[in-house]
Amino acid sequence: MRKALVQMHVAVLLWGFTGVLGRAISLDAPVLVWYRMLLTALFMAGILYYRRLWVPITRKDMRLLALIGVLMGMHWVAFYGSIKLANISIALVCLSTASIFTPLVDPIINKGKHDAKELLLGSLAIIGVYLIYQFQQFYGWGILAGVLAALLSSVFTVLNKQIAARYPARTMVFYEMTTGWVFITLLMPVLYYYKPETVFLPHVTDLFSKNWMYNDWIWLIVLSLCCTVWAQSLALNALKRLTSFTATLSVNLEPVYGILLAFLFYNENRDIIFINGTSQLNGGFLAGMGLILLSVILQMGRLLIKR
Repeated sequence: MRKALVQMHVAVLLWGFTGVLGRAISLDAPVLVWYRMLLTALFMAGILYYRRLWVPITRKDMRLLALIGVLMGMHWVAFYGSIKLANISIALVCLSTASIFTPLVDPIINKGKHDAKELLLGSLAIIGVYLIYQFQQFYGWGILAGVLAALLSSVFTVLNKQIAARYPARTMVFYEMTTGWVFITLLMPVLYYYKPETVFLPHVTDLFSKNWMYNDWIWLIVLSLCCTVWAQSLALNALKRLTSFTATLSVNLEPVYGILLAFLFYNENRDIIFINGTSQLNGGFLAGMGLILLSVILQMGRLLIKR
């Protein structure tokens, strides 16, 4: 149990770091996700082949894994789109509403009943996002993309929980990444039709120059190998032994880790307060942040009481 908890927290910390990497990589969100899923699938295929861990997947479960892969690809496009359109901190604040969406989505997928208190908490979070949108309209599209990323995250988390105990984590990650990559590939012509100036090749710098940190390939490999291959494997292994409450409580820390890292690497605490030299930290923005945090804390409290 202790090992599983450590695995989950390391995975959440690595996921929190993806926001920093998403801003560091110069590629547009769909292209960034295309590379992330491709590199992750290749890394995972090499691990599975070397360790001879291939296992057969039933046709029904393969369809479910493919659906999860597509949802994960869409989630990442929305999440990195939110970072590009706004910033890491706002994207992660919006992503934190996933902990509210999950209990709303779970009864729909598993054919259960909704809890009136959970619906109320969900309403608080949505009102909070709306207030942030009203007082941060400079980042309007980024906020909407962040909320969409949260909703998609809730859906594939519930679906992953259904299948996590049946197959090795690395096998699941490989098929999810592969199907997600195929889906993003099919959408590429649409991207180039509406945005023909999109750059597909990662930015490259000399590894021995003082600007080596601006090399997209370095961060794409770190993003794929550490924040996806390793993190997904740790999380899926941990899900086999942790309760839903413990897993949810741990994942709720992702925005906290990510925002702290954004403050550390990009000084985004100043970016949120000032836009074009004008202070944005007003009562409405603080109220929106407060409602989202309150809804998350109350949901965690309800889970603790139920436990």
